[in-house]
Amino acid sequence: MNQLKKIYCVTPVYNDWESFSILIQEIEAISQKTSGYSFAIIAVNDGSTSEYFPNNDANKIPITLLNLKINIGHQRAIAVGLQFVFNEIQDVDYVVVMDSDGEDKPEHIKFLLEKAVTLESKKIIFAQRKKRQESVVFKTGYFFYKYLFYFLTGQKINFGNFSIIPYRLLGKVVHQNNIWNHYSGGIIQSKIPFDKVLLDRGKRYKGVSKMNFNSLIIHGLSSIAVYFDFLSLRILRFSLYGIALCFVSVMYILFQKLFTNNAIPGWASSLISIISGIILQLFSVTLIVLLLQLSSRKNINAPNSKIYLDFIESSENV
Repeated sequence: MNQLKKIYCVTPVYNDWESFSILIQEIEAISQKTSGYSFAIIAVNDGSTSEYFPNNDANKIPITLLNLKINIGHQRAIAVGLQFVFNEIQDVDYVVVMDSDGEDKPEHIKFLLEKAVTLESKKIIFAQRKKRQESVVFKTGYFFYKYLFYFLTGQKINFGNFSIIPYRLLGKVVHQNNIWNHYSGGIIQSKIPFDKVLLDRGKRYKGVSKMNFNSLIIHGLSSIAVYFDFLSLRILRFSLYGIALCFVSVMYILFQKLFTNNAIPGWASSLISIISGIILQLFSVTLIVLLLQLSSRKNINAPNSKIYLDFIESSENV
């Protein structure tokens, strides 16, 4: 008799218990329809100010609630959940990372799972969004965020947290320090193999999304910060291009003034002074970035898969 494969769903929750209760029901329904697999939920209570009152009699799948000491944010809550599964749970085949509000549809887990099985569990599978439910302002901001991310890092990011991780890759994921700032950006930067499945984004079960325009900016900056090494090189390169352009401009003005009979405006000297100031500022930026890069390279942080222990106040089976 074939043993059931175990799928653990890691989901952060912050004061959104009504949506979380619906998510439980949805995953339970998927569990009954998906043969050969058993489901469990790891809910990371990210310092919620309201309490969760579970209906234990109604729960048909195991649920573990990790209560964090403080609110550490969505991305770090995901990292805590992943490290908890890696260290505390023995029998795991796949880990699903998803939001608890319904925007990541539980029925789409089967598509992620099918792709992972097809690729023999050699890659992390992300849900790439082909249709989003957010406002026009949010969609516009997200559009510019994607292209800014590509311009600064040279990488494309068109997917979020919703993903499935084969257990054979979980050890590599939890030892990546960058997932504490941005989960999907950290996976891209880590060179861990991944693939994508094109899926629509769902609508929230209840309430209003906490990801507003300001949150998107912070989220975007966190994803770019993961690429500090590459970003430093790009800033350095553009600064050197700017210095070279300014230097050529000064040489051209001096050549016209000293070696030709062309009329030179009286403000040429002022222009040279302004360009020289720009060169000095670009040189300063280049020097600062270079020093920051060298300073970050000298610090070596050993991979640590036990960071989660510092954040968990208690855990309970609900």
